[in-house]
Amino acid sequence: MDLADLKTFEAVARHGSMNKAAAELHTVQSNVTARIRALEEELGVPLFERHARGVVITPAGDRILPLVGRMSRLTAEIRAAAGDDGTPAGNLSLGGLETTTALRLAPVLSSYAQAHPAVRLSLRTGTTARLVQDVVEYRLEGAFVAGPVTHPDLYQEAVFTEELALVGGPALRTIKSLASVPDLKTIVFQLGCSYRQRLESLLAAMGIVVARPLEFGSLDAIVSCVAAGVGVTLLPRGVAAPAAKAGRVSLHRIPRELARVETLYIRRRDGYVSSASTVFLEMVRAFHGRGRAGR
Repeated sequence: MDLADLKTFEAVARHGSMNKAAAELHTVQSNVTARIRALEEELGVPLFERHARGVVITPAGDRILPLVGRMSRLTAEIRAAAGDDGTPAGNLSLGGLETTTALRLAPVLSSYAQAHPAVRLSLRTGTTARLVQDVVEYRLEGAFVAGPVTHPDLYQEAVFTEELALVGGPALRTIKSLASVPDLKTIVFQLGCSYRQRLESLLAAMGIVVARPLEFGSLDAIVSCVAAGVGVTLLPRGVAAPAAKAGRVSLHRIPRELARVETLYIRRRDGYVSSASTVFLEMVRAFHGRGRAGR
């Protein structure tokens, strides 16, 4: 089975068009059509239904599409492994919580870039749920997320322990006073953020129900809204400390079982571990003085 035929099949399935697939693959439509026909003849089943506006994948095509994606990823890993002589180079796609990126990873990024200029590093931020999905589905080589994480396909290693604090406006004196705040608002990241879940648990234990949280996509926006007295949030103490020192927000201790959270580095167990990712993780451990403890 020709890998080029499978790559063409995947492109056509993704675009729903022979023309668009040809443009992506830098070839002509006739070559794409010929490769699809050759693959259909080899497999003995039609993979697409043709119509005036393009093509629609058949049930048989739908069944093999995930397997084709797996073969494409494996081929890419084989090429990466063959060229990896231990010196970090090539593409490295990682993910991290926005709080972790700001507090823990940002100080390492510049040192890493200077030490290993041959690495093209991209760092995507998101919620724990989204980053876990991105690693499981091979979109990221690894990610820094909030624990606990339970997934049979993932290797995980604790790299940091954060202390979370309730963050309120400067006028908030104690957590207990939240019970007397009319129409209390929580200011959080999107659904799937583990800090958000802990905040909801904390308020629920106090008998406070928030009808609809205010969702923001950036750490700066959340801190700014809290500073303006719009509502409260839950963040690592180190992230909110500069704003608290400047008098913009107030920090409040929460119960230990909710306050302590491990930040984990996760990757697929079956994925190739590049020298680029290994060295980056070593630099993160060294910078923050954390030993290795994987599971």
